[in-house]
Amino acid sequence: MKLGAQLLALLAKVYKPSSMIETTFQRYDIAFKTDEQGRPILLYIGRREPGGKIKGERFTRRLLTTADGLIIKDHWDNKGKA
Repeated sequence: MKLGAQLLALLAKVYKPSSMIETTFQRYDIAFKTDEQGRPILLYIGRREPGGKIKGERFTRRLLTTADGLIIKDHWDNKGKA
């Protein structure tokens, strides 16, 4: 599974720092964890099971920043089944 442009636009926003955000995107249930600056760094996408866990794919974000906070590299890696 690849992340599309619409989902990447949703993940480019800044959210509440150090929190877990749960929502839906098109036909998928998604949950993502944010870092200290509020940027999503961990993403679960798939279908929510009755117990609340999401069964699907897991992605992690690799951010490379300079000392003054400029983002040099921003990449999402597929880590497999969740």
